[in-house]
Amino acid sequence: MNGINTQEDFFANLGLSAPQTQATATNKAEELGLNTFLKLMVTQLNNQDPFKPMENGEFLGQIAQFGSVTGLEKLNQNFESLAASITSGQALQAGSLVGREVLAPVETGYLAPGGSVRGQVSLDQSSPAVTVRVTDQVGQLVREMPMGSAAAGNLNFSWDGMDDAGNFADPGHYNIRVEAMQNDRAVDLQTKIFSRVESVNLSGRNGLTLNLEGLGSIDFNNVQQIY
Repeated sequence: MNGINTQEDFFANLGLSAPQTQATATNKAEELGLNTFLKLMVTQLNNQDPFKPMENGEFLGQIAQFGSVTGLEKLNQNFESLAASITSGQALQAGSLVGREVLAPVETGYLAPGGSVRGQVSLDQSSPAVTVRVTDQVGQLVREMPMGSAAAGNLNFSWDGMDDAGNFADPGHYNIRVEAMQNDRAVDLQTKIFSRVESVNLSGRNGLTLNLEGLGSIDFNNVQQIY
């Protein structure tokens, strides 16, 4: 039986030509490159038991395993590049949100000095009477605003920051509740508040988060509209 003595012999038996390599090319100590793998394969073939030569299946299996490992490594590198590109794209998109208003399903609004609080509710059916109630952080009623009847769909509302006595409320956080009469009973509606985006954060556990003026952070997935 003829042994395989050189790398060129190895490639010749496979019907291939050996790749041209520079004399100075070396593999990193922690990596198993193609040249190193082939040298190990040739050494294994030269030192095999002549009475128990390596089967073709074993030989091809080792090549296939090496190819799989190399392919997975390249695939991981491609995924890392893709993730970096996606993150960069998200950063550019997120940066454009700063200073804009978003509509998010929260029940707390922030009243800035001399400002107002705007919001929206969605009615699945018409209502003869819709009422907006503003309370402070201890639950005390600050303002009650009857909105009259409303058709099904989106209904916008606005609180000018004044209490029922006609005085300006102190700046801070206020709870906003909207109640609608439907089928002769009062139903609480999901309140959505308009808020200005002060900054964005890409390192949140749930991905992109927005820091809203006076309200703190909220997941971008909860934002329903951007203005």
